Amino acid sequence: MKGRLILVSVVLALWSTGIVARLYQLQVVDHEIYRQRAEGQHHRRVVLQPPRGTIYDARGRELALSVEVDSVWADPSQIEDPAATARALGKALGRNASKLESSLESDREFVWIARQLDRPQADAVRQLELPGVGFLKESKRYYPMREVAAQILGFAGLDNRGLEGLEQVYNDVIAGEPAERNVLRDARRGTVLLPDSSFGEAKPGRSLHLTIDSWIQHLLERELAAAVKRTRARSASAVLLDPNTGAVLAMASWPTFDPNHFNRSSRESWRNRAVMDAFEPGSTFKMVTAAAALEDNLVDPTDVFDCENGSVVVQGVRIHDHKSFGDLTFREIIAKSSNVGAIKTGLLVGKQSLYTQIVDFGFGEPLGVDLPGESPGILRPVDKWPKRATAYISFGQNLSVTSLQMASAFAAVANGGTLLSPYVVTGIGDNGTVTEPRRQSRRLGNPISASTARTLERLLESVVTDGTAKKAAIPGYRVAGKTGTAQKASPNGGYAARKFVASFVGFAPARRPAIVAMIAIDEPVPSLGYHGGDVAAPVFSAVVGPALLYLGVPPDREETDRELWPGERVASEEDLPKSSPVAEPIPLAEVDVEPVENPVPDFSGLTARQAVVRSAEMGLRAKLHGRGWVNRQTPAPGTAMDKAEGGLELWLGAGVGGEGR
Repeated sequence: MKGRLILVSVVLALWSTGIVARLYQLQVVDHEIYRQRAEGQHHRRVVLQPPRGTIYDARGRELALSVEVDSVWADPSQIEDPAATARALGKALGRNASKLESSLESDREFVWIARQLDRPQADAVRQLELPGVGFLKESKRYYPMREVAAQILGFAGLDNRGLEGLEQVYNDVIAGEPAERNVLRDARRGTVLLPDSSFGEAKPGRSLHLTIDSWIQHLLERELAAAVKRTRARSASAVLLDPNTGAVLAMASWPTFDPNHFNRSSRESWRNRAVMDAFEPGSTFKMVTAAAALEDNLVDPTDVFDCENGSVVVQGVRIHDHKSFGDLTFREIIAKSSNVGAIKTGLLVGKQSLYTQIVDFGFGEPLGVDLPGESPGILRPVDKWPKRATAYISFGQNLSVTSLQMASAFAAVANGGTLLSPYVVTGIGDNGTVTEPRRQSRRLGNPISASTARTLERLLESVVTDGTAKKAAIPGYRVAGKTGTAQKASPNGGYAARKFVASFVGFAPARRPAIVAMIAIDEPVPSLGYHGGDVAAPVFSAVVGPALLYLGVPPDREETDRELWPGERVASEEDLPKSSPVAEPIPLAEVDVEPVENPVPDFSGLTARQAVVRSAEMGLRAKLHGRGWVNRQTPAPGTAMDKAEGGLELWLGAGVGGEGR
C-alpha cells in the first residue's frame, strides 16, 4: 500500500506540475499571443467607406454619383448545408453554385458572396432567409447617363478606388476619407459598439465640376457613332474646345462602353482615343505649314505656285498629288489641298523654321490636359529628320499627332494666336457648390501673330466655301477649317493602300469663334467614302451647328469692311446645305429658276442678306460676288427677266449703304 501511495503521489505531482507549467506558458509566456487572438474573436474593426463625390457637367447635371446598395456575405460556421445554400444563392444571383459552395465550406468566419448588388438581386437573396447569410450596406458608383462621357469619367472598382479617367486622376479628391470603428461581437455573432471606444465618421468625397456639357457630349457621341456605322470604320475620336479658354466642351471616342458595367466591355473601348491615340494627320497639317510661311513673310495668299500637273520630284523621289493641278495661288493651294503646293511651301520655309513652328503649336509634347494617358505624339528632333522629311511633313506625313493636339493648334488660330492648355475640371466643391476653382485658361505660348491668325482664318474659310470641305458648311454661320485624308503607315514599311484616317478640324463662327472641333474617322471602308471632306466634315456640321444654337451664339451678319483676294468670295446662302446640315451645297448651275415676267427691281444699296431674301421672295436665285452692299447687278433694274436666262448676279462692294458690320 505504501508503494502504491508513493506512485500515486508522484503521478499527481507530475500531473500538477504539468498543469502549472502549461498554465504558466499560456498565461505568462504566450499571454500576448492569446490576448490578441481573443480580441480578434470578440472584437472586430469595421472600415466605413465614404460615398465618392459627385461629378457634375458644366450645367450642374450629375454624370457620376454614389448610391447605397446591399452586399451579401456569409459566415460558413453558421451554415449547416453548404451545398443547398450555394444552390439557392446561385439561382438568385445567377452565379456558379459550385464556386459558391467552395466559399461556404471555408474555415473563415466571413466570406463575401456578392458585392454591390442591384436591388432586384438583393431582394431575391433577402427573401430566401438563409441562415448564416447577411447583408452589409456599401456605396456603389452609378453613372446615370450611361455611355455619355464614359472615357472621360472612367470608373471606380469595388474597393471604392478610381481605375480609369477622372475617377482615377482625381481619386484622392473624390474618394473621401474612410473611418474605422471597433465593435464587440455578442454570443449570437451580432455586433455592438464598445461604450468606451472613440471613432470618427467617414468623410464623403468632394465633387468635381467639369467643362463638359452633357447635351453637346451626347450629340457628338451620337453623330460620331452614326459616321462609324455609315462607313464601317474601325474607330473614331472627336474633340470640341472653347478656343478662347481651352475648356473641353465635349470629347468622344468610339467604340464606347457603359461604365456601370465596365467589366462587360473590352479594354479597347475604355480608351480615350482623342487623348491617347496618335496618327499621321495628313492635309489638316497644311495649316501649320501655311502658318510658318506666313509668319516668316515668305508668301502672300495671292502668290502663284506651279503645282506641276500633279507631282514633284524631291531629292530624286517623285511625290504625287491627289489631283493634277497647274498654277494655283497660295489661297487655292490650301482650299484645294494640293500636296505639291504644300511641299513647295515647306521647302521654301526650310526644315528648321518648320520644326520651330510645329513645336510652337504644341506638337511633340503633352499639352497638360487633366486626363490620364495623354500621348505627346511623335516628332523627331530636327537633327534626326530623315531625308525628304521636310517635304513629307509639309503635307502631314512623317509625324504623329493626337486629335486633342490638332484641335488645340486650330484653337490658337481661332483665338488670334495663343496656344492654351486644354482642361476638363473647372472646380472642386462640396454639396454641389464650387468652393475651390481649379483649372482656368493657361497660356502655353504664342505660336503665331494676330495678323497671321487672321490670314489663316480667311484661308481656312475658303476651304469650306470653295474647296474640299463644302460639307462642313453650317446654315447661318461662316466656317473655317481643313480636311485631311491620311494613308496609314504599314507595319512592313511604306503606306497601306486602302487604310486611311479621314479628318476635319475647324471652327465657327469664323470671325468670332465659339467652338473648335476635330473629327477623326479611323479606317473607313473606302467604297463607303474615305476622304475627310466626305466622312468627317459632315459630322462637324451636324454637331457644331446645333451646338452653336444651343449655346446661344447668334448667326453671322454680312462682313463689309475688307477687300477680297483675287478669286475669293463671300459665303452665301447657296453655300449652305438645304435639306440637312450634312447635305452637299447645290451648285448654282444645276438649279432651275422659275420664269419671272415682272421687271427686275433695283437691288443697289442692299446688303447681301437683304438681297438674297428679296430675290428669293420673287422666285429668283441670286449669285453674289464680293462683300458689302450691292452696287451693280445683271440684268439691270427694270429689265424683263427672260425665262431662258433665268438668273440674277449681284456685285457687292464698300461705299454704298448705311448698315454697319
